[in-house]
Amino acid sequence: MRKFKVTGVDCPSCAARIERRLRDTGLDATIDFDLETLIMDDEAVEDLHCLLSHHAPEISIVEPSEGEKDFPFRGLLRLASSITLFVVALLFSPILHGRNEFFEYSLFVIAYLVSGGNVVFKALKNLLRGDFFDENFLMTVATLGAFMIHELPEAVAVMIFYSLGELLESLALRRSRRSVKELIDLRADNVNHLVDGRLKTLPAKEVKPGDRFVVRVGDRIPIDGVICSGRTLLDKSLLTGESVLVSAAEGDVVLAGTINKSGVIEIVATMTLEKSYTSRMLELVQEGSIRKSNRERFITRFSRFYTPVVVLIALFVATIPPLLFGEAFSEWFHKAFIILVISCPCALIISVPLSYFVGIGRASREGILFKGSSFLESLGQIDSVFFDKTGTLTEGRSRITGIESTGRYDKRRVVQYAALLESYSTHPVAIPFTEMISDVPKWMKVSSYSEVAGSGIVAEVNGKRVAVGNKSLLNALGVGFEEGDDSGRVFLVIDERIEGVFTLSDTLRNDSSEAIAELRKLGIKEIVMLTGDHSDRAASISTELQLDGFISEATPEDKMRAVESAIKSGKRTAFVGDGINDAPVIARADVGIAMGSSGADAAIETADVVLSGESLSKVARAIEISRSTNRNAAQNIAAALGVKLAFIALGAFGLMNMWGAVFADVGVTLLAVFNSVRMLNK
Repeated sequence: MRKFKVTGVDCPSCAARIERRLRDTGLDATIDFDLETLIMDDEAVEDLHCLLSHHAPEISIVEPSEGEKDFPFRGLLRLASSITLFVVALLFSPILHGRNEFFEYSLFVIAYLVSGGNVVFKALKNLLRGDFFDENFLMTVATLGAFMIHELPEAVAVMIFYSLGELLESLALRRSRRSVKELIDLRADNVNHLVDGRLKTLPAKEVKPGDRFVVRVGDRIPIDGVICSGRTLLDKSLLTGESVLVSAAEGDVVLAGTINKSGVIEIVATMTLEKSYTSRMLELVQEGSIRKSNRERFITRFSRFYTPVVVLIALFVATIPPLLFGEAFSEWFHKAFIILVISCPCALIISVPLSYFVGIGRASREGILFKGSSFLESLGQIDSVFFDKTGTLTEGRSRITGIESTGRYDKRRVVQYAALLESYSTHPVAIPFTEMISDVPKWMKVSSYSEVAGSGIVAEVNGKRVAVGNKSLLNALGVGFEEGDDSGRVFLVIDERIEGVFTLSDTLRNDSSEAIAELRKLGIKEIVMLTGDHSDRAASISTELQLDGFISEATPEDKMRAVESAIKSGKRTAFVGDGINDAPVIARADVGIAMGSSGADAAIETADVVLSGESLSKVARAIEISRSTNRNAAQNIAAALGVKLAFIALGAFGLMNMWGAVFADVGVTLLAVFNSVRMLNK
């Protein structure tokens, strides 16, 4: 997929129209109006510039820095100039009217062209291409008609207010674009590369896994890695939306985009810049804006039929009453032109996509990344949530929650033997034991070490045969033990005798209970846990969290069947997971949600929503943002259609003048835009 920064795309309908032209040429391209980006699936398009100049000359490819000016000064200058000329024309109009009518027209025409010349030019170009019915066509016909019936001030005023609306709309869009960009584009340009004890500034894109680099206090971590020296506090707020600083020390994994707040640290890179966390998240959000919601698709289709129908209504108003009742054509022409101005579909076309774009920005600020407005829309409609257990409801790593001495040694010595053997293992179960390694006496020496896959470790320690493992290791060693609930239990055997028993459990996340409670408040009808863990442990967690049910010892196929069954029964489902084995069911659910910082790449790539960080409460927050965005889009549709239909009816009966028509067009557009953008401040 290739992306190009573009300028000249004025509205979502323009973007859709350009897309159709390019696809008619065989170019598989998408215009992302929200991010001003041209996205293509084609690997190589050598004649792209030629295609654009011929089929879409209004847009141009620019360098990223060229298209990101903070303020549209040119538009403001044009607006100020047209207002000045308009005031001059109004002052001299009474003097010039009559004998010097040519000069009167000239003043108003100049003011008109300064404010609306680009609209007329676009309308003419679209007419030559066969694109008849768009907002530029409506504005041009209506204002030229006003000139024909000598409504000169109204004609110029329509274009001035239209230009003002476009300027304010542009500012609102720039604000929302800038907010999204600041939130997700956290990639660093340079790295303090460490080579032979010396620091060298190196472009981040040249860093490879295994390279060492230094991050000073106040600097942002540029690339994912593991701390190999130093201790610090990290600010993850830009990734997760959480302001609490997190401690990190040697051996801890750190993600790109977090800020080093207290100490100099040395990091070994584990990823390239392109595969680091911030780059992956940025890619997800950029690609996500392509996937349109049902409301957006409806408005795009609706606008293609809406404009021709409105033109026919205006034509009917302009011709039928005078022909049937013998009234003056000029009066009904005036009513028809008012209807054309009122019916301009700008508010409809821009407000709904903007609602979802702002919603994605709002969510990104809180560490919730939607891969498209379609998923932002769908999440607010779900009524059943399925959770994976390990790494999702729980922290995903085992902890020793019980130590029992059963023979000749006290608990401390039991721990020392087990920690010593586990320090040689790379199995995840070894981690909680190795965290206690500092307590092992130096006189303990290991020899004849061997690891039994899926069972445990056998070694000699100072002449004693020592083993650490599960019940299958006991069976292999021929050591008798009392049968019972052995899930999560690790045995220490010394000289063929059980000397200690460790109970391991995967502890709940700190906010798991809070997350479930928040989902209940949102009216989620069913919350179920799907896990491959033992039934006793699954039942314990289900009871503690007060879930509606659970399925234990579940394979990926079992999880898939559970979600499919819910979907077939008419439920709208979401699945939250983090592992590779969760990827199939994440893809099958109506909305798949992945834990971003701890999730496997396969889960993140498959998911529709990615939670940046490890807070499970973001699931409920994502649903809240989805529902708020859906309400905002519905409000915009209702306001735009309601006001326009009411004003069209008033215009048809002669109860609306051109100034009211301007409000119905520009005013409603601005109201819809500001209604959308206000979500950024919630």
